[in-house]
Amino acid sequence: MIPISESTNTLLFVVLEFAILVGALGVVLLSRVIYSALLLGFVFICVALLYLLLNADFLAAAQVLIYVGAVNVLIVFAIMLVSTPDDVKNKPKTTGEIISAFTFIALFVLLTIMIFTTSWDTHHNLATQDEVLLQPLMSNVQTIGFHLLTDLLFPFELLSLLLLVALVGAITIASKNKITE
Repeated sequence: MIPISESTNTLLFVVLEFAILVGALGVVLLSRVIYSALLLGFVFICVALLYLLLNADFLAAAQVLIYVGAVNVLIVFAIMLVSTPDDVKNKPKTTGEIISAFTFIALFVLLTIMIFTTSWDTHHNLATQDEVLLQPLMSNVQTIGFHLLTDLLFPFELLSLLLLVALVGAITIASKNKITE
């Protein structure tokens, strides 16, 4: 990890949080589903960058691999397979959408009030110096990688095979439905 100053760290944190907020609003507010899915991928990448900023490199890699590489691609793939009519754009707002909007605004205001009224000054030092010294010299990524490639190799490969079969099955079912229509 590249050492950065605290002010740079804070600035990057604020920029990433702003990007996550704007991306999340875009996911919810855009009318085209494909744009929402692409912005969801952007939000996932920003969260991964946030993990990197917090020195959680394994979480960042897992975020990119699992959420951007699998979940978001699956969402985009599903959107591409399902065709939607274009005349949905000018549909008037329903009562449920208006109630949902008011509920969202109320929850947002409530959470904002809670964030600003909470005392964040109290923290507890859970790790003593002796506990830190007794930890092994391997990082979390090395430990997880070691276990994935030794103890858990068979379940890991079995899970990847199961996901591959599920993906091929989903493609087959979707293509059969397209042909029959």
